[in-house]
Amino acid sequence: MTRLVELRVHRVPSALVRPFVTAIRRVDEIDVMLVEAVDGDGRSGWGEAPTSWRVTGESPESVRAAVAGPIAEAVLGVPIVEHERWAAAIAAAVVGNSSARSAVECALTDLAAQTAGCRVADLFGAEHGIAHVRTDMTLSAGSVDGLVARARAHVDDGFGCIKVKAAAEDAVVPALVALRDELGPEVVLRVDANQAWRRGAAIRVIREAEDAGVGLELVEQPVAAADLDGLAEVTAAVDTPILADESVWTSLDLRRIVRRRAADLVNIKLAKTGGPAEALRLAAEARAAGVEVLVGCMMESAVGVASAASLAAAIRPGAVHDLDAGLWLHTSPVDGGLEYAGDRAVLADAPGLGILGLAGQVAA
Repeated sequence: MTRLVELRVHRVPSALVRPFVTAIRRVDEIDVMLVEAVDGDGRSGWGEAPTSWRVTGESPESVRAAVAGPIAEAVLGVPIVEHERWAAAIAAAVVGNSSARSAVECALTDLAAQTAGCRVADLFGAEHGIAHVRTDMTLSAGSVDGLVARARAHVDDGFGCIKVKAAAEDAVVPALVALRDELGPEVVLRVDANQAWRRGAAIRVIREAEDAGVGLELVEQPVAAADLDGLAEVTAAVDTPILADESVWTSLDLRRIVRRRAADLVNIKLAKTGGPAEALRLAAEARAAGVEVLVGCMMESAVGVASAASLAAAIRPGAVHDLDAGLWLHTSPVDGGLEYAGDRAVLADAPGLGILGLAGQVAA
């Protein structure tokens, strides 16, 4: 029975193709933190731990410490096929550190899928033949002219869904009207406020967008994550569907949302749930409660997106998810794995995630 013999952490500084600007931060480059899980047969599985003090509370140093310390102590020597055992061990190994825990669980899931001779998406329960999921493209907060020009370029590249990072309250609706005028009715528009608004302002802005005929598909996290009463008030006061993101990390958070009827949809991110096991539980509970799900990602490479896209392919393959992060990096840190084709995040047709190794280190 093949067992886990080593966890390796790789830090790969990576420049972005353009600044990523939200209501809470600006990012020009990231440290891609990869976890490589090696089994007794010499195979490697891969996961990624996005880091941001202002989002997950983690750093490259904290990820390395958590993986090399308590998480490694909990899982080294565990058989790869004993999925429930190592998933539970990872969850119990350390408090918080959700990105680090997710990276290790994703890496072990990759190994488990390779051992079973199937893709990670298949291991999650995806229907046979699903080769890709669709993603939106995110526009950083900026001037109206800049937003319109970038949106047009992305639509011309094949994207049918544009997500706008909201900036100042008074600037949102004029920007959306300009985008709708430029792109026409066939392009789907989403707005992500990243907790930037108070409840009254959120209701006013969303109603103004409705009155202007913008036709938003959804508004993501309009108020502070902890303000569930405010989130519920906004959801009840507008016709536009509200997507909870920062308010929902685990199924426990979901239950609070459901009790308050605080959102119409929830955004599932592996870096929030701590790994695929909890993500799958959250998705099942949400849909059973009548709350729809989308799968999102942090600012990360195609390694992390590959696991997220595999999850999306299993739980809601027909939706347009939020998995464009890999396109924000100049280059992928690995060879093989997930690729993009227009608005499609294409899963590798290979066991596991199909990652061959760190970029430039794979023999020709």
